[in-house]
Amino acid sequence: MSLDSDVIVDRRRIRRKLTFWRVVAAVVAIAAVVTVGVVATPAGRGTFTTSGSIARVHIDGLIRSNNDRIEALERLEKSRAAAVVVHINSPGGTTAGSEQLYDALVRLKAKKPMVVVVEGLAASGGYITAIAADHIVAQQSSLVGSIGVLFQYPNFTELLKTVGVKVEEVKSSPLKAAPNGFEPTSPEARAALDALVKDSYAWFRGLVKSRRGIDDALLEKVADGRVFTGRQALDLKMVDQLGDEKTAIAWLVAQKGVKADLPVRDYKLSPHLSDLTFLRTAASITLDALGLSVIARQVEHAGLAQAVDRLGLDGMLALWQPAGAN
Repeated sequence: MSLDSDVIVDRRRIRRKLTFWRVVAAVVAIAAVVTVGVVATPAGRGTFTTSGSIARVHIDGLIRSNNDRIEALERLEKSRAAAVVVHINSPGGTTAGSEQLYDALVRLKAKKPMVVVVEGLAASGGYITAIAADHIVAQQSSLVGSIGVLFQYPNFTELLKTVGVKVEEVKSSPLKAAPNGFEPTSPEARAALDALVKDSYAWFRGLVKSRRGIDDALLEKVADGRVFTGRQALDLKMVDQLGDEKTAIAWLVAQKGVKADLPVRDYKLSPHLSDLTFLRTAASITLDALGLSVIARQVEHAGLAQAVDRLGLDGMLALWQPAGAN
């Protein structure tokens, strides 16, 4: 009987140990699943990549309305990042997209110390984005400015005459869907477009004046559509300092009390389609075969995403387009 009792006791002891380790294994498994789930979500990745650090955000290429990017910036607002450095390299884009991005960065600035670094270009809508920050750092050779808006549309009237095609339409009023590109632009339609452009331009000028604190005389000088080098822009009060990311971080440390030893970590706003080299090459060959060689060169030199975006820019534009870009 004594032997049987010992066996029973040993079995109970082993059963208790097994139960303990099963519970531990279950807890570990649950923790692993939760961790993977958190890391797999954009919010979770943002938390892990920016906690106890300075977040580095890149605004590259053409700017247009992008809800995914806005949501990513809103997550950054709620993260534990100590500060944000926004790198801008953009010729601008649509006025609506630039305004959306500007508003999102202003909200972010209200929650986190923020500084902008102009890399190669912050023109037109790119400059609208830059002035969301209270401090702008630019390299000496950066291009800044192009304060202005434009409305572009192709007109195929002469081409249609050549091929013998006539587009007919019935519309409710003379200015409905005008201009349409299939007939000469009427004086009334041109006047309506002119009013749109001037209204958006007034908004852009007012934004620059208030954000940069410049007077009317200086505003007239900088708001004629030109771009300026970083050196020129500093004298014109369009940027605050010449330098790079290290200069920007030094400003955050000196002016915003950010710890000097914090690491700087990338915070991704969206995947980069332009990294897909094989797609870029295929698109270039296809466009060239169709006779769109200018766009093909844009694909080769600027990347697939930017060239495709340029084709899809609709409405009012805040965009700098150097000669040969069209």
